[in-house]
Amino acid sequence: MLEKLQAIQRRYEEAEARLSAPETYGDPALVARLNREQKELAPLIETYRKYEVRKRDFADAQALLSDPDMKELAQEEFSSAKADLERLEEELKLLLLPSDPNDGKNVIMEIRAGVGGEEAALFANSLFRMYSMYAATKNWTVETDSVSETELGGVKEICFTINGDGAYSRLKFESGVHRVQRVPETESGGRIHTSTVTVAVLPEVDEVEFQLNPADVEMQVFRASGAGGQHVNKTSSAVRLIHKPTGTVVECQQERSQFQNRDKAMRLLASRLYEAEQEKQESAVTEQRRTQVGSGMRNERIRTYNFPQGRLTDHRIGLTLYRLDTVMDGDLDEIIDGLLTADRAERLKASEE
Repeated sequence: MLEKLQAIQRRYEEAEARLSAPETYGDPALVARLNREQKELAPLIETYRKYEVRKRDFADAQALLSDPDMKELAQEEFSSAKADLERLEEELKLLLLPSDPNDGKNVIMEIRAGVGGEEAALFANSLFRMYSMYAATKNWTVETDSVSETELGGVKEICFTINGDGAYSRLKFESGVHRVQRVPETESGGRIHTSTVTVAVLPEVDEVEFQLNPADVEMQVFRASGAGGQHVNKTSSAVRLIHKPTGTVVECQQERSQFQNRDKAMRLLASRLYEAEQEKQESAVTEQRRTQVGSGMRNERIRTYNFPQGRLTDHRIGLTLYRLDTVMDGDLDEIIDGLLTADRAERLKASEE
């Protein structure tokens, strides 16, 4: 591990030196790459430097243990440094785990009403509100790409982009089936109904990361409309893209111009195809080991929202909270932190096998 850390430190220092060189600033792409590399490595380097300092402190204290006059003081420092070294070593092991290359990206989320009719559509809208409020706490921005509304204020499906540093890293485990148990507003007998909503999470990818052949994409234009035919545009500004080789279809209708909608739809299509390609490449690994937090597939029930008891349960990590009201208002950090911790622990266990 120490050899690997020393090599990473040399790489970090090399990036630092190149950023200081005047000739580097003639290449903006190189500057951006070096800055990104430094930012990614900084937490690891900072922890490694602390580790090296405490290692020297430990050696110095160990040498002083044989001095009768210094033994008591040295013993205290020896014990403190030893505890710090053990803690920092565990931190370094976690930081050395391969990072997800998509973690720093914006995220595209798709929420679809599942079983439960209008109640599922209403809950889909509640989940959109929950994620929007969570994004606000992180100073991220939310852009709606397409939405299909119902007469009672629900959504059959909604696609939106959350723009912000690390958005994907925090939201990537939200994929799957979200189950809700509550008494619908339309239920006169007070009976609890169970409905489901599916959530898909995709990293937003740039064209340079995933090349689309324009000849493979068919574009259709149509007029955007809201619930019950309201808010109908007078021009055909909404865009539907069809990827002919795979049959993948995306729509975008929220922007006023056809050009803006096409640009958003192309980014969404690229992200969907990128995700499909990743799943194909990782399928062999997934078959061998399913992580504790689950695969994130859309048919996997990941969480239950029980409104009569004010209870939320994440089934992947066995976490139960009795503050559903604050969760629905965007207070998701405790859940997301738990999922990230479980994922890191599972990956650390796999790396040691």
